[in-house]
Amino acid sequence: MALTADTVRRMARLARLRPSDAETRRLLRDLGAILEFFEQLRAADTDGIAPLAHPRDDRQWLRDDAVTEADRRDDYQRLAPQARAGLYRVPPVLDAE
Repeated sequence: MALTADTVRRMARLARLRPSDAETRRLLRDLGAILEFFEQLRAADTDGIAPLAHPRDDRQWLRDDAVTEADRRDDYQRLAPQARAGLYRVPPVLDAE
């Protein structure tokens, strides 16, 4: 994947960042190195290697799924400035782009 300064600037804008030109060049270099490393990983021969879910084949110790606290949703809903039907209303955080 070819990474350009325009792509880096667009990603920065989507992340609500405003890097300087020098920072954009550094990000371009660093992100390019990361993508290059992924290409090296993609080139590795993994034929005949079984997928690994966990490096240790131990049993996973889980706690019992039990309710430990009282339901306080109604208490929290009363404190919210805008809540309705168990949901909280919040201002939009994403642009329409």
